[in-house]
Amino acid sequence: MVRVQILLGEQDREEFRRLAKRHGMSLSAWLRDAGREKATAGELEQKIDSKQALMDFFAECDEREQGREPDWEEHREVIDRSSRSGAGEN
Repeated sequence: MVRVQILLGEQDREEFRRLAKRHGMSLSAWLRDAGREKATAGELEQKIDSKQALMDFFAECDEREQGREPDWEEHREVIDRSSRSGAGEN
């Protein structure tokens, strides 16, 4: 293991400590997990900055997803049914 020191403002330190305690973790463990989550989220973000990147994104989606996308009228029917069955205005 390698020790890493970071500087935190008092307010951040207290907030992070409180969150760590709520999760039953030490501050160090909580910060490690937060760092891992941030790193993973960054890996999942995909920048689409060209027509080819957009086409690649859609191809990945097509490979991953099953079935077919409902057309607009089908979506609209679901929305209308939901509106009719949902709670009324307060």
